[in-house]
Amino acid sequence: MRNSIGLCCSAIIGILPLAWLANIPDMPIIAVILFAAVCTGLIPHLSARYIAFGLLCFCWALLNARASLMPVEQWSGKPITVEAVMTRTDGKQNHDWEMVSVEGKVIFPPVGIRSRGGYLPASVCAGQRWRMKLQLRPVHGQLNEGGFDSQRYALAQHQPLSARIISADPITQRCSLRAQWLSAVQFSTQSLPNQGVILALAFGDRSAVNDEQKNLLRQSGTAHLMAISGMHISLAAMVGWLIARLIQLSFPAHRVHFRMPLLASVIAAAAYTWLAGGNPPAVRALIGVIIWLFLRLQGRCWSGWEVWLCCITGILIYDPLTVLSDSFWLSALAVASLIFWYQWMPLPQSVLTTKWFYRYPLALMHLQVGIMVLLMPLQIFIFHGISLSALIANLLAVPLITFAVVPLLLAGLVLTSIPWIGEHLWWGVDRLLALLFTSLSLLPDGWLEVDDRFQLLSLCGWLAIIIHRLALWRSSSFSVIALILSLVVSTMRPEKKDGSWQITMLDVGHGLAIAIIRQGKVFLYDTGNAWPGGDAAQQVIIPWLRWHNLTPEQVVISHEHLDHRGGLISLQREWPALKIHSPLRWAGHHPCFQGEEWQWRGLKFTALWPPDQPVKTGNNGSCVVMVSDGNFRILLTGDVEVEAELAMLKRRWDILHADIIQVPHHGSRTSSVAPLLRAVSGGAALASTSRYNAWHLPSGKVVKRYQAQGYKWYDTAQSGQLTIDINSDKWQINGFREQISPRWYHQWFGVSRDNG
Repeated sequence: MRNSIGLCCSAIIGILPLAWLANIPDMPIIAVILFAAVCTGLIPHLSARYIAFGLLCFCWALLNARASLMPVEQWSGKPITVEAVMTRTDGKQNHDWEMVSVEGKVIFPPVGIRSRGGYLPASVCAGQRWRMKLQLRPVHGQLNEGGFDSQRYALAQHQPLSARIISADPITQRCSLRAQWLSAVQFSTQSLPNQGVILALAFGDRSAVNDEQKNLLRQSGTAHLMAISGMHISLAAMVGWLIARLIQLSFPAHRVHFRMPLLASVIAAAAYTWLAGGNPPAVRALIGVIIWLFLRLQGRCWSGWEVWLCCITGILIYDPLTVLSDSFWLSALAVASLIFWYQWMPLPQSVLTTKWFYRYPLALMHLQVGIMVLLMPLQIFIFHGISLSALIANLLAVPLITFAVVPLLLAGLVLTSIPWIGEHLWWGVDRLLALLFTSLSLLPDGWLEVDDRFQLLSLCGWLAIIIHRLALWRSSSFSVIALILSLVVSTMRPEKKDGSWQITMLDVGHGLAIAIIRQGKVFLYDTGNAWPGGDAAQQVIIPWLRWHNLTPEQVVISHEHLDHRGGLISLQREWPALKIHSPLRWAGHHPCFQGEEWQWRGLKFTALWPPDQPVKTGNNGSCVVMVSDGNFRILLTGDVEVEAELAMLKRRWDILHADIIQVPHHGSRTSSVAPLLRAVSGGAALASTSRYNAWHLPSGKVVKRYQAQGYKWYDTAQSGQLTIDINSDKWQINGFREQISPRWYHQWFGVSRDNG
């Protein structure tokens, strides 16, 4: 047993580096590591074998990472003909596929791809096989500190490519059994208000859950209950076990065997995983159930920690890219927290001996307190907040979902084709969900945004339990006080009083959002784009500000185009006192015209364009601002084009000199004339651009023009978030992809300069 646990630890240590490696080594280096592992394994010592197994797992992880990038290297950037099986669809334009052959050659394992925004020439459903001509693109996501990491998520989901469908023909139009089952349940529940949640619980399809329900689940900390995950798979396994035990009641005693319920539980868990479409959290839970079954059949007494280690090892060996999945770490830490909690803080004996109607509510309260306290560090790191109402909400939601909704839902799945019974079962599930959502809506808004200062402080729960259980407050009281004070002090970051400040160009896709940061406050230049149902402020700017504990005080809106003012309303909703400068002459806006000057926290802002008269609109009406601390200068240009650039140069050549220029109009050929670049005579040019944009920005000619004038070129499509640290006359630019978070899964995949 000890050897097995040692091998598990070696495997986990060997695979974990995949989460922070900057680059994946080439095959010759992997071969050298593999050879070293084999040689080490020949040493007749137990520790050498552990090291060898860890190195083998490290090689396995590297090979999986290289295999995940192979489709990007081989098939992106050119039209190819593939055969693919549809795995998920919204029935309209958004589909998930598994490519099974490319140019007539079978590929194994299949490669996951996504197609968005393209209609197919026939009705669609999961399970269909299509022959298509595709233009494949590597995964690429916006990269900002504290933002959602879509590149990491896509690789963890084994979907490294997105596809534009050029042509498509169905090979087989028959839907899979799961898709037929899903269609039958959709038909049976079409009149129910909570159909979207029912489909999420039954099939893992959360596309139909409305925004109001999603927000309520998030605010109450119960969103984990509405996606098929480890808890639901475990419930299915429990139902399978109970059914098998009931069947055994009719067996003669000599026919009853303990293996039958265990096998039935695995079969039930596998069936529910299949219904979930084999989504990664469900597959991981199924692997855990299978490993648990295997350990039970060994006839040994395994501790909770040993079972946990074996399950984590099995999951990581099955799929090393799981280390990139936030949901995996949430599940793994949740189980570890439960084991730790019940070992170090068990229920008092006085509670265990009380009557059941006291004991069970107290036990559930004890469980929820442990989960809330011990999972807080990871929740803050991933979600940048905690739900203050989660304790009360889960006290109601967990037993309701566990003991009422899921069993009734499983019965509905089995009996949905029986008209009267299926109809009333689904009605019962809907009413229970209605009761849950009504109860959650009565709770106060409990979501609390938390910034990065509180990450260390969130460990206090773990430390408090250890200090209490080991009675360290008696034997080492001074050390305990010093530790707690150090954690509290970590949240009290003093404002910088010196002349240092920062400028951050956020990666907002096609649009512009620049944050000037000084003394914990922010001056924004433009607010990014907007689209139906959202905007750049909600998606990027506000989460970034909250995570860094920054407060915006003023903003310049350069001009009226949506990709520059899209997030303004959301920002005003969060900070109503936000002072707005613009050339738009809108109510409440302070003027931003040529000759205007103002001070903000020791920085001087000078508007160089547009003139107050005549009125200019569109790109050439952009408010151009020079920001200076007396040593360093940056020119913010919005979307000005040639006409405005040349007009600014007349008689004002000398005042345009700056260290850095924000590239006008995202690097379009209609801007950045050579006389302007010579007048600015800067050292660096920063462009806010989006990969795969419809306008193929930035223009290659414009990039070369800047470089020919001695500028160093940076853009958000290549580097993600760009941060300029300024201290007097010294400054440095850091890109997220290269310096802030250089990870192999953050790299620019595909051709080196691909903007269309």
